[in-house]
Amino acid sequence: MPKTKDGIDVEGTVVECLRNAVFKVELENGHQVLAHLSGRVRRNYIKIMLQDRVLVELSPYDLTRGRIIFRYRS
Repeated sequence: MPKTKDGIDVEGTVVECLRNAVFKVELENGHQVLAHLSGRVRRNYIKIMLQDRVLVELSPYDLTRGRIIFRYRS
């Protein structure tokens, strides 16, 4: 069964680490969203720290929340 991609991918910077693997991410356009880790990132034990550049997938239905799907190397 092919996976459909419905999200909007945007780059951002982690500005705050919250509880339960939730992060506040500032997007390139200046907006801040709450983002949690995707299953692939969590499964591979990828650490997300402050000031990391990440790729966030936003839902078109709620643009204030998203999933961190990739961490860029610095």
